[in-house]
Amino acid sequence: MSEHAAVELSPEAIEFAEWLTTGQNPPSELDAARIQAEQVHLAAREPEGVTYREVDAGGVLGIWCEPVDANTDYVLLHTHAGGSVLASAHVDRKLAGHIAKAAGAPVLVLDFRRAPEHTAQVDDAEAAFNWLLSEGYEPGNIITIGHSIGGFIAVALALRLRDKKQPLPGAIVSISPWCDLEIANETIATNAETDKILSKDLLEFFRESWIGGTGIEFTDTRINLNRADLSGLPPTLVSWGTYEVLAGEDEEFAARVKDAGIDTATVVVPGGQHSYVYGAGRIPETDAAIAQIGAWVREKTKI
Repeated sequence: MSEHAAVELSPEAIEFAEWLTTGQNPPSELDAARIQAEQVHLAAREPEGVTYREVDAGGVLGIWCEPVDANTDYVLLHTHAGGSVLASAHVDRKLAGHIAKAAGAPVLVLDFRRAPEHTAQVDDAEAAFNWLLSEGYEPGNIITIGHSIGGFIAVALALRLRDKKQPLPGAIVSISPWCDLEIANETIATNAETDKILSKDLLEFFRESWIGGTGIEFTDTRINLNRADLSGLPPTLVSWGTYEVLAGEDEEFAARVKDAGIDTATVVVPGGQHSYVYGAGRIPETDAAIAQIGAWVREKTKI
């Protein structure tokens, strides 16, 4: 049998072939954790009537999740969970589709760069926000939303824009946010047995991966929402599950937002796990909370 004739392959074909070989090598511990985290999307049910497409959002990969009859004058800019280290836009695609249907507007899920390789998560969110502006979206028609580290990013982006005296998003939805990098709230210990996702050890691993070696203090207001000045934020909804180790700091954060004079709402899920939105389409408590979040977004932005 003759050998295959030489073929000039596209750069994409070469990259694809190299990607296929990665599964033949034993992964590192971090790679293995990332591979496992990608399976979390299986917890959510595929939403009906939602289309998906990938896009370059200002140099950041994004996945558009667009329901039938969505109001495309608005967009929810979504950042995923994973402590800055794990997960991806693909993990959140389905749950974001459910949120998009509840809000009546498309969701753009960002695949921001991850730690420890990068510490540019908020930079990537800002780049995508500016890209949306360049695409013709009014800043008030952009809602920043996310869960866990993504819930932090949704707020941190608005704070950065405020400090730069730039236009702010029309609203913020922060779900199960990581607010306190001191990892000191009492529910870190008291909810240790009920939270099936997060633990103090895992949070410490995420923290070291994210800011280890940077010289940034755990109390730095750039990374600690419960130390930050929250004045001037747009309407903000904070949501968490009562079984989370982050429940205490999330409750504190919501109170601080309200005390700052911000139009504040909370959605508290009894017995809810950290990042309970992973159960979208399968867990009644999750679907009820997403319906409340969607109704609030519609009310505040007039979608």
